[in-house]
Amino acid sequence: MIGFLIAVLSGALMSVQGVFNTQVTKSSSIWTANAFVQFSALLVCLAAWAFTDRTSLLSVFRAEPKYMLLGGVMGAAITWTVIKSMDALGPAKAVLFIVVAQIAAAYLIELFGLFGTQRQPWEWRKAIGMGLAVAGIVIFKWK
Repeated sequence: MIGFLIAVLSGALMSVQGVFNTQVTKSSSIWTANAFVQFSALLVCLAAWAFTDRTSLLSVFRAEPKYMLLGGVMGAAITWTVIKSMDALGPAKAVLFIVVAQIAAAYLIELFGLFGTQRQPWEWRKAIGMGLAVAGIVIFKWK
């Protein structure tokens, strides 16, 4: 149950953050806003680290394979793409497409056991669920 609640909170925070970041971009630039978002996230993470676990900051470099360290690079790309999509489509449509893309990518990752995840078997119910999500996009965009 706690995992479900955290996931719901995560989704809500992503939507609100996307709107905030898009608004900040209007008074600066996309890369200035992105840098501020990443820098403020760094400060929050460092503060949380200082008050909680205090594991060596250099321990992340023990991660294998090394390409797993590209999460921050992806974070910058995610911030940029969320801002651009919300600006072009509006928050609701952008988040709808983002979430459906996340579901599809996550299912493919677990289906093929990519990036060190445990491979999961094909299930029709998951494919049907993905199809319903895509149908939701069609219904949402229907005029």
